[in-house]
Amino acid sequence: MALKITDECINCGACEPECPNHAIYESGVAWTIADGTNVTQSYVLKDGTVVTAQQRLAPLSADHYYIVPNKCTECQGFHEEPQCASVCPVDCCVPDEDFAETKEELLAKKESLHA
Repeated sequence: MALKITDECINCGACEPECPNHAIYESGVAWTIADGTNVTQSYVLKDGTVVTAQQRLAPLSADHYYIVPNKCTECQGFHEEPQCASVCPVDCCVPDEDFAETKEELLAKKESLHA
């Protein structure tokens, strides 16, 4: 499943540069599928919404760093463990129960982002 950042986040920013998918954003910052990926055309989000690669989408948090579930692969295909969780000083990068995915689904997402 994708990861999320909880309200315990202290906004240190240690997690952001560690994400191979550029799925982590600072609070209040809009995100795109194209950021840190090879996506150049339209992309279908998990909810079925079709977005363009460069389309700016609303921030998922205005209070602390956040992880875009549509881009999070738990570092599958890149690292042995999620890098955000391994560097977080307050252990606030945790599994997001709302986005349960198998290892195979996470690897397929990685391929769709980095084809």
